[in-house]
Amino acid sequence: MSEPQVPVLRTPREVLARYYRAMVDKSADDLADLYAVDAVHEFPFAVPGFPPRYDGREAVRAGYRVAWGGSPARVDEIRKVAAYESAEPGVIVAEHVVVGSVPPGRSSFTVPGLLVLHVHDGLITRARDYMDASGVAGARG
Repeated sequence: MSEPQVPVLRTPREVLARYYRAMVDKSADDLADLYAVDAVHEFPFAVPGFPPRYDGREAVRAGYRVAWGGSPARVDEIRKVAAYESAEPGVIVAEHVVVGSVPPGRSSFTVPGLLVLHVHDGLITRARDYMDASGVAGARG
């Protein structure tokens, strides 16, 4: 008889690292799999072409499939400026700069951002994603 599978519990820093990896890979599935079923992902700053929020893991998956699938932009690097774990357990705040390019001319872009993740039992329950709207617009051409 086999042992029951124990879910892998990731720390907020591990979840953040996997979040960044999914961005570089443009993998909506890998990103969505980091979220709890009923998670909420909010974009407090208005970004043209993005909804103000996704409700639930499957909305995250579908939304990023559309956003990443419809854009020729690729993320070349995520420069981690800093990550802070808060006094509230499971909350991490990350400052970063997304550096990428848009083929065929490979024009480059930078998008500074701030990400606040609430992680419980190794899954994101709430994300607040503050992106530079002008940087996103430049990345989308």
